[in-house]
Amino acid sequence: MGNRLSQIATRTGDDGTTGLGDNTRVPKSHLRVHAMGDVDELNSHIGLLLCEPLPEAVRELLVDVQHQLFNLGGELSMPGYTLLKPEALLQLDQALADHNATLPRLAEFILPAGTRAASQAHVCRTVARRAERAVVALGAQEPLNDGLRQYLNRLSDLLFVLARVLNRMDGGDDVYWKSERMARAADSAAADD
Repeated sequence: MGNRLSQIATRTGDDGTTGLGDNTRVPKSHLRVHAMGDVDELNSHIGLLLCEPLPEAVRELLVDVQHQLFNLGGELSMPGYTLLKPEALLQLDQALADHNATLPRLAEFILPAGTRAASQAHVCRTVARRAERAVVALGAQEPLNDGLRQYLNRLSDLLFVLARVLNRMDGGDDVYWKSERMARAADSAAADD
């Protein structure tokens, strides 16, 4: 790993470039830098979510996710270096299975709303999707560990599920989309009864 920063205002980026972990410099508009920035933003949003009252198991999971995202970002910043381990993806798969088992099956689309914690989880989900798109774009140009893309994809799924869990934390529910088509179908079914 490269040298740790001991000075933040280095002015080396004033020319529009940034240094990667392997000591190469790339333009700040580089796809790799976009992906790193989106992952960093996601991690920051998860930090904000951690400011909310959460079940302890969810809190512990999200703290670990922050560490894994730091590994993921580190891997993006050091081409050819692997930091994200396969166990990180397995942890998300297990958490998805565990939390999904506690939720009713979705019959309708839900809005990214509800409690503040659930709404913040939805913000995290959308940023995770953007980070995933940035990693996919980078992966089309340069070789990347498939686990990076898979982790972000699975994480966005988990954040959707956690938003549903958080909406139910104090007896609440999802906020359902009011589809005109579904309302007409319900009215039609009621009229047939």
